[in-house]
Amino acid sequence: MQKGRIIGRICAVFMLTLSLLVTGCSSTSEEKNATPAVKHDPNASETLNRLRAKGVLVVGSSNDAPFAYIDATNNQFSGIDAVIIKEVSNRLGIHKVEMKQIPFENLLIELNNKTIDMVTDAMYVKPERLEIALFTDIWYKEGEAIVTKLDSSIKSKEDLKNIVLGGQKGTAFLELAQKWLSEGKIKDLKIFSSQSELMMAVNTGKVDACVTDGIVAAYTLRQDSSLKLKILSPYEAEAAGKIGAALRFEDKAFLAEVNKVLNEMKEDGTLLKILKDFGLSEDYFVNVEDGKTKNIK
Repeated sequence: MQKGRIIGRICAVFMLTLSLLVTGCSSTSEEKNATPAVKHDPNASETLNRLRAKGVLVVGSSNDAPFAYIDATNNQFSGIDAVIIKEVSNRLGIHKVEMKQIPFENLLIELNNKTIDMVTDAMYVKPERLEIALFTDIWYKEGEAIVTKLDSSIKSKEDLKNIVLGGQKGTAFLELAQKWLSEGKIKDLKIFSSQSELMMAVNTGKVDACVTDGIVAAYTLRQDSSLKLKILSPYEAEAAGKIGAALRFEDKAFLAEVNKVLNEMKEDGTLLKILKDFGLSEDYFVNVEDGKTKNIK
């Protein structure tokens, strides 16, 4: 009888100890798996604190290669603007960037509807856009390029006078080509409906050269080795525009934080390296002083 009581007590103690061990292990596991709370930084803007706590920056783009698009091969947010904003975001302590696809003409509308945090889609900083949103300092500049065959005799803009030039419907660069035609700077102009048709027209000799977006041209030539084409260089663009990202008017403090990081990237060489990684020369780089954006609101 005595022996039975002793064994019973031993079993009870064993079960209690096991219970405590399991409870202890469970608690430790939960503590390890818990996501640590992001501390509020009194020196950061409310927007930056909110985005850090959320853990993700949502940007709008029209899925525009090679600027800001979802790469179909790996489903990753890719492109020049994508790499730049990921670096900016990471330096600000927001370690994830997601792209929301929106038609280009609706990007600033959706920004102000607060469905996205920023617009990053090779957007030119223009006076009419400054009436709708804040813009960062300039990321880089962009303009037209002249694309010719590898063995073309065209060496400068002056050589265009006696050639047939191609342009793409609906682009600002077609308007420039039409202006050149009216001024007698080109012999003739043929219009194509897409970038691929335009480049193929040069490749097959339907036109002697074409005028198109310089960054898109560089991307296309890198992607398609069957095109025996080159970009005319040196060349000074006439329709050059400056690219920035858009934010809401209420996010002025956050804008200053973004600009600070962006300008650090210019000074430490990171931004120029990104441009060169996409096949762009120093012609596309804008330094800190020349890249200041004058917001009007």
